[in-house]
Amino acid sequence: MQGLISIADLDKNKINEILKLSKLFKDGLRKKTLDGKVIASCFFENSTRTRLSFESAVVHLGGSTIGFADSSATSLATKGESLADTFKILSCYADALIIRHPLDGSARLASEICDIPVINAGDGANQHPTQTLLDLFSIMDSQGRLEGIKLGIMGDLKFGRTVHSLVEAVKWFGMQLYFIAPKHLRMGDEELFNLKTSGIQYSFHNSLDEVAHELDCLYLTRLQKERFVDEVISDTYKVNLASLANVKPNFKILHPLPRQEELPVEIDNTPYAYYFEQAQNGLYVRQALLDILFTNGSID
Repeated sequence: MQGLISIADLDKNKINEILKLSKLFKDGLRKKTLDGKVIASCFFENSTRTRLSFESAVVHLGGSTIGFADSSATSLATKGESLADTFKILSCYADALIIRHPLDGSARLASEICDIPVINAGDGANQHPTQTLLDLFSIMDSQGRLEGIKLGIMGDLKFGRTVHSLVEAVKWFGMQLYFIAPKHLRMGDEELFNLKTSGIQYSFHNSLDEVAHELDCLYLTRLQKERFVDEVISDTYKVNLASLANVKPNFKILHPLPRQEELPVEIDNTPYAYYFEQAQNGLYVRQALLDILFTNGSID
């Protein structure tokens, strides 16, 4: 059976299918697709929203979870077991594996080793496909559409894995992208080339003030301080009340969280804050993904 390693594993029709089912779950759909199933939730890297929303989704679907949120207690960390052997062992005890690991490509490795579905819950600075699905759902839920959205993406666009997956998906929906980041934290050349060849319009900006009045949504990211050192973010790449003075009535701010200084708490009380509802949407999207996986035997 197949899992989900990269957002590139999905085409537009499959993304729309997942988002449509996510809306049904948000509206109150109840299913027991995972009755009798055991899902391994194995997080070799810290997580709050992703891990708990996945585990909640499993319970809502009638399944149960095993796993860990602290890999320091595993044989991999304390007894020198190889990562490949760890993955093989995990596949012996569960019907599917949800994995987060700090190594780029680790989820792909797990999918090649395990004979159960593997879902990538974030691998290093590489991919975070289920975050992208909930981001797309949140845009659609808040705007009523995905086609033609003017999307600002601000902050750390180099190390933020959520951004890498998101820009891979927007090619299906003809969004216009506004990159707001310091030069040393901009999107990589390969990703920009892929956007260009897909016909996606994008532009670079030095501050939110330049483009705030044009945007439907702003996707804000934190500095990935756990992945690098000695970087400083200026006030130019922070949201404040003044920068929201001329935004559209439909404007919404998305953020994968956790936040730092780029998103002050004073924004929470504005009508533009959508990031906590975005986090809640993770439950519905992950329910939909697991339901499709175990109903169809594949997400393909």
